[in-house]
Amino acid sequence: MSTELPPVAPEVLAEAVEDLTPRLRKKLDAATEGCAAGAVLTADGTVTLRFGEDALVTLSPGPAGTITTADQAACSCLLAPRCLHRAAALGAAPLADTPPEPVAAAEPGGPAAPAEPAAPAGPTEPTKPTEPTKPTGSTETTGPADPLESAPALTEAQRRAAGALWHVAAEALAAGVTAGGAVVQAELLRAAHTARLAGLPRAEAAALRVVRGLRAARERRAGQRLGDLTGAFRELLHTAGTLASGSADPALTGTTRRAYAPGGSLQVHGLCREPVLSATGYGGVVTHLLSPDGTPYSVSDVRPGGLARARGAGSASVALGGATLDHAGLARGGLRIVGATVSAEGRLGAGRGVRATPLPGTAWTEQPAARLFARPAAEAVAELLAAPDAAESALLGCDVTVVGAAGEHLLVRETRPDAPLLRLVPAHPHPELAHTENLRRIASYPGLLLRVLGRPDLDRTATLRPLAVGPVPGAEHTLRLPEEWLGRADLGYDRLQGAHFPQGAAAPVPLPAAEGPDPLADSPLWRVRRLLETGVAGGRRAVAEAARGTDSLAAASYGPLRRAGLTGAADLAAALAAEADRRPRDVFGRLADASPDGYAWAWLAAATHLAAAERCLIAASWAATPGAAAPVSGR
Repeated sequence: MSTELPPVAPEVLAEAVEDLTPRLRKKLDAATEGCAAGAVLTADGTVTLRFGEDALVTLSPGPAGTITTADQAACSCLLAPRCLHRAAALGAAPLADTPPEPVAAAEPGGPAAPAEPAAPAGPTEPTKPTEPTKPTGSTETTGPADPLESAPALTEAQRRAAGALWHVAAEALAAGVTAGGAVVQAELLRAAHTARLAGLPRAEAAALRVVRGLRAARERRAGQRLGDLTGAFRELLHTAGTLASGSADPALTGTTRRAYAPGGSLQVHGLCREPVLSATGYGGVVTHLLSPDGTPYSVSDVRPGGLARARGAGSASVALGGATLDHAGLARGGLRIVGATVSAEGRLGAGRGVRATPLPGTAWTEQPAARLFARPAAEAVAELLAAPDAAESALLGCDVTVVGAAGEHLLVRETRPDAPLLRLVPAHPHPELAHTENLRRIASYPGLLLRVLGRPDLDRTATLRPLAVGPVPGAEHTLRLPEEWLGRADLGYDRLQGAHFPQGAAAPVPLPAAEGPDPLADSPLWRVRRLLETGVAGGRRAVAEAARGTDSLAAASYGPLRRAGLTGAADLAAALAAEADRRPRDVFGRLADASPDGYAWAWLAAATHLAAAERCLIAASWAATPGAAAPVSGR
């Protein structure tokens, strides 16, 4: 009986590939493909894969169900452990997350509840590359407002690790998905592990996202998007290139573990709870909280377990200071905490010194929650776009009128003059969670007034992923929720029924003939995006082919871009196409400059410019009146 392979630590896989001879490396992709279908789970918990008559690979995961050391993967052939069979079996297994580090050492007062999975790891020793020379204007600026000079300088080991990761990432970008097989991925994993050992966890996490994206693209997995892999490459190149140049921005180096600091005495009130379901098998819940001064906090309970745990954790007990609440009660209640410990992201810890007492819940119409709904959504989104690192966990509230369903999403309009149409999409699309079903039911009540709390999708125009909904104060045609729900329904857990909606028809709502102009989709910037994605899919050679000829993709893009005033995008696209096709050779026909650095910098400059321009268009989509789209500056 076939079974799933156990996750493997990235450094174990990288070491196995590195031990292969050049001849065997050429055969690795073919050996890996399809070998997982023959995996068999034995009675003692090991997993075996047979390669022909003489080779049997045995994977013996540890107590956590993960292959974390080289001796947990063995092969019976004569070349083991430096054999193709063992490397292929490890390459077919999913990449494991780095196990969460114990928070006890970082959190005053003792151990905390288990944390979410940290950024995964990868493999081995640093190389000694020359540091990439960063051209002016090639990276975007992120991070805190404090000057970088106040941050401690990077060590020489960190700069070497970042330089090694940059060069490997540049090679992977030049290869693209078509040539980004197991060997390229192993090189990325090895460089990622070096970055982790050097104390650069954000760079390591960015590299692992690229490896997972390459795997998903090559395996043509459902739900895989080339745009996501393009964004992962942009983040990896930006992070590694900036760090290799000596920048010690804390936002780029990252932190190895979630450190908790004393927070004193706190009072927090529940907003909503959100199911968490990751692609790596973790599941649980995050309950969002707010202090009287408007500071956001959260309590997380995420562990291995997948969908079953994500569904059950919503009513599990809160492991925080002896509190007698479950997550459903906390989302509609509150806590007074003495000796609180808080991470930099606002996550509350549960050390031995923490004491928590339940408080009565407050409605969304009362402070502090009422502040979230007091200003136009466009103002809140513009603030989040200016600080993208903080936007991942930020929540936005607004009052809307339901217009109706449009494809897979729900159209609503904010209840303020000249407000644009907004799209509500499920916060998590899994059919076993309640998000999609609840939005479909809401869509059948056009004209319904709704108070929505959710997370804006900053990669799409005017799109909100709602976590909870409630009635609009003073409105007649709005939700009728049970009193014990305290005026809100958690869309991932509570299921809306017919009795929760008003009886009778609402005032007529004018249905739009179309969704209206989409400033992002209608902009000629899509031509730059397609050129960048062509490079990610087919590598440098694909961009060079697109740049050749009078009817080429790149050349045809410059005119529309310049006519739209996007001269900066046109110049960067032209520079990328020219660099992709630049292959100088010596008198013997050999490549005179085989380094992919110049191409990677040109690609990164175009990708960074595109990301900044798209952020401007997305901000405009929240603020523009129907039928109007704000222009974007060309430079």
